[in-house]
Amino acid sequence: MRSRDLSSWMWGDALSLLEQAERLHRQFCRVGATAGRAWEPPIDVLENDDLVVVHVALPGVPPSGIVVSLDPGGITVSGVRGFPTPRAARIHRIEIPYGRFERYIPLPLHALEPAARELADGCLILTFRKLKETPR
Repeated sequence: MRSRDLSSWMWGDALSLLEQAERLHRQFCRVGATAGRAWEPPIDVLENDDLVVVHVALPGVPPSGIVVSLDPGGITVSGVRGFPTPRAARIHRIEIPYGRFERYIPLPLHALEPAARELADGCLILTFRKLKETPR
């Protein structure tokens, strides 16, 4: 049983590395990017029987700096995160991205309706209600 645990651990690490490589590729190798480079904020998409909830991590971005666009195939969240430092500060480490951001999230919007939008704890939370099918 021990060899199975080892292979599960290795598989999990491999998937994590592939996901990280894909994120870096999207961030730095965007073909046809609009108006220069943009970073992609991380997201979580959760679903239950009635709702689809999208969490977009946007630390330090005010609500007025976020644009949400809907199209039939999904949503685009975009805006600008300003550089969070006073003028005379020495920078020791920069890990949180800043500048223009944009993230496209494919969703079946023909089957969803926007229900709520809020910014809480550094995350934009978009809630969509599932449309019920009407019997014919």
